Amino acid sequence: MNGKSDTLDAENAARAVLAGFATATPTSADGEAEMIRQLKIAHGQAVEQRTAAMVTMKALLVHAPDPLRDETAGKTQIEPPRVRYLAALRPRQMEGPQDTLRHALRTLAKRWQYLDAEAKDLTRMIADLVHRAAPQLLEPFGIGVDTAAEILVVTGDNPERIKSEAALAKLAGIAPVPTGSGTTSGRHRINHGGHRQLNAAIYRAVIVRMRFHQPTIDCVARRTAEGKTKREIIRCLKRYVIREVYHLIRPTPRTTAAAS
Repeated sequence: MNGKSDTLDAENAARAVLAGFATATPTSADGEAEMIRQLKIAHGQAVEQRTAAMVTMKALLVHAPDPLRDETAGKTQIEPPRVRYLAALRPRQMEGPQDTLRHALRTLAKRWQYLDAEAKDLTRMIADLVHRAAPQLLEPFGIGVDTAAEILVVTGDNPERIKSEAALAKLAGIAPVPTGSGTTSGRHRINHGGHRQLNAAIYRAVIVRMRFHQPTIDCVARRTAEGKTKREIIRCLKRYVIREVYHLIRPTPRTTAAAS
């Protein structure tokens, strides 16, 4: 979703609350889910800026003089070794463009290293919070820390507010939208609403299962033999995963009793 649509959604939600039409329970922000959300914002910005630093370094190297390009030509294309080499460039007196270029590359390489370390630290903190908040989310095949973190951020610290599997599917934009008419029925299209980041996380989990999870591979083969398209099969698998997630995020009776 873009910024404009997010603003409109927020305004519509606020009007519904003021008018008394809104009956859904809002997401609470007083626990691990909110902590994960805050760390994910910082992590996303660090990764974005790290990528920008690498793109700039590569662009500068493309137009660098031959002597400097020859110095880095023998380095591997894998980023860390090249970054370490550029960060170790010795500063020179700024007497020409080649000297300032070495300064610029050294500065960008050191920035990349700092942002890389920052992103890794945030990743570890997010993983620790996910394991503390909902370790059961990491048990299903294909659901890693990133996907589990996105699930927790969307469901919030009060997942009991989500009353059904269908509600969670709709929240994630996975609930199919019927497109049948008077002459056709049973056809659906992709729901373009819902939380797109959660939708993408569930999609990644499905793709992992389609490649490495034998029961899912068998299911895909069976559905393909029935005449289903790949898009329809992925849609069905996403619905299955979100159903599995729903039962994992529901608080157990013991947890509910302890909270009350």
